[in-house]
Amino acid sequence: MASRQNRRLTRDARYGRYEGGPDPLAPPVDLSEALDAIGEDVMGGTSPERALREFLRRGGRTQRGLDDLMRRVAERRRDLTSRNNLDGTLQQVKQLLDEAVLAERGELARNIDLEDGDRALAEMQLDSLPPSPAAAVQELGGYDWKSPTARQKYEEIKDLLGREVLDQRFAGMKQALENATDEDRAAVSEMMRDLNEMLEAHRAGTDTPEQFDDFMAKHGQYFPSDPKDVDELLDDLAARAAAAQRMRNSMTQEQRDELDALAQQAFGSPDLMGQLGQLDGNLRALRPGEDWGGSERMDGDQGLGLGDGTGVFQDIADLDALAEQLAQTGPGSDLDDLDLDALSRQLGDEAAVDARTLQQLEKALRNSGTVRRGSDGQLQLTPKAMRQLGKSLLKDVAERMSGRQGARDLRRSGASGEPSGATRAWEYGDTEPWDVTRSITNALTRTAAEGRTGPGVRLTIDDVEVQETEARTQACVALLVDTSFSMAMEDRWVPMKRTALALHTLVSTRFRGDDLQMIAFGREAEVMDIEHLVGLDAMWDKGTNLHHALLLANRHFRKHPTAQPVLLIVTDGEPTSHLEPNGQVWFNYPPDPITIALSVRELENAGRLGAQTTFFRLGDDPGLARFIDAMAKRVDGTVVAPENDDLGVAVVGSYLGSRRGGGAFSGGLFGGSGRDDWSF
Repeated sequence: MASRQNRRLTRDARYGRYEGGPDPLAPPVDLSEALDAIGEDVMGGTSPERALREFLRRGGRTQRGLDDLMRRVAERRRDLTSRNNLDGTLQQVKQLLDEAVLAERGELARNIDLEDGDRALAEMQLDSLPPSPAAAVQELGGYDWKSPTARQKYEEIKDLLGREVLDQRFAGMKQALENATDEDRAAVSEMMRDLNEMLEAHRAGTDTPEQFDDFMAKHGQYFPSDPKDVDELLDDLAARAAAAQRMRNSMTQEQRDELDALAQQAFGSPDLMGQLGQLDGNLRALRPGEDWGGSERMDGDQGLGLGDGTGVFQDIADLDALAEQLAQTGPGSDLDDLDLDALSRQLGDEAAVDARTLQQLEKALRNSGTVRRGSDGQLQLTPKAMRQLGKSLLKDVAERMSGRQGARDLRRSGASGEPSGATRAWEYGDTEPWDVTRSITNALTRTAAEGRTGPGVRLTIDDVEVQETEARTQACVALLVDTSFSMAMEDRWVPMKRTALALHTLVSTRFRGDDLQMIAFGREAEVMDIEHLVGLDAMWDKGTNLHHALLLANRHFRKHPTAQPVLLIVTDGEPTSHLEPNGQVWFNYPPDPITIALSVRELENAGRLGAQTTFFRLGDDPGLARFIDAMAKRVDGTVVAPENDDLGVAVVGSYLGSRRGGGAFSGGLFGGSGRDDWSF
């Protein structure tokens, strides 16, 4: 019995688009590319808020951004105004009029039963028709048509005008009233009277919900948007009427005069125009905020009728609103304000999907703990974001190193020695031993969350964690980064920050027993945490205070007497400032001999503490190269001269070399074995 019921349910099943909110089966938004781009801009000195906005504007490798949507909106608007003109109804009237006159002349020439006097009078009337279509239609109002075809064409003009002026206010009316009977026209006239009566009651505040319900029950077929109350109905009608007014404003005076005169012939009675005029007055009074005064230059080749033209002006209004929403320049602008229905209507479903993805991306960034509001109300990158960004930078360093001779896989960095007690998720290529307890615990937790019951535990690869080990010796690392104005001038600011973050990530995730201190030195030196350094704006003060930075580094080394000191110095200039005994900063350019002597003395103190020293010289200045070489030689240090893009690889490689105890690069990490390659 149960089996038959299941089969019946299967046969009766129907599948369709999910409409209960966000698609539960949609893939999660990928934040990695966005976070990388935002982090890059932040490291370049851009605020996180602006960096987020800029990414949403640019988009990603596979994700279109707001700028692309704005371009398509502008192209669509330009196409509407350059392709169309506003002569459509006048041209249709003129064509029907020419066809009626031609058919009548043919009848006059063929009909031998006509009296010669009647034929001559009729031909004279046709010959004397004014060139204005409106005046000609009006003059022919009392003409006794001899040709049935001509009479039909003339009646089509009045019918066309009635349907067009109604279509201006009620979208779709032109098609609905095609081949309409007198009863149909009478029903429309009754709807207009009831509508004006209800709107006037609404203006006076005497209308009731029951009045609206009765109106819709009686005339609802004329309003396919199915408004839920009088305000929704007003919004639809006012938007359409305002677009019709903007179309009228865009016409020449001659076009307006012609159409005004023709409109009096609509359905053969001026009563319709009186009702529409009353409707427009009610709508203007109830919705004064609509744009009733705008206009557009329409100089294309495709003529628009009154109804179609009004629709085009509504499209233009939609596009203008979308452009403002996409610009995100107003106070309190939010991507949630995007009208996805209008976007889909104007640019297609694909554009709406792109916009919805950007909305989800922004929400995911704000809700995933990667950005937050600081105490000053500004957006900030969180420590979680810094870790994710650092992992991405470290991955890039690893990929660069993996292609060079003698490179070391950063995934296995810190793998030698005793277990550290920490574990991490297994990755392809890992050779560390499994942590069985953690792996089985993960499997049990997952099985319980899935609601599965029964004997046994099924282990998946996602459950597996491996044991991390740390090197047998600890290191005390000081990374000294030059923050003088020349670093910003020569586009070395961002590579310096990327390098610091990559090294910080490597130490904090793979060598947790090591102690890393970041020291920024410009006119003076300062110990900085990674968040401060990454968010640091470009420094434009002159001065390179290596002396102060070395003082801080040596203090750091002395606090860890049992660890191996590692000194990494990134600079693009000679020392030009030093710290006086009273704590004041002395600056002079060119470098003062006292500044040089104090810097050398403090570097030698680091050497006496056993520091393995590596200079990373940026730039090609021969004088700087000679000075750095001389400094390094005094402490048996190493000099590396990488390009900006290779700075991270050089610093990380040097750190790993010092952890192995084999020097900075052990003779060939970058594929070169001689000093000429790296200015040793």
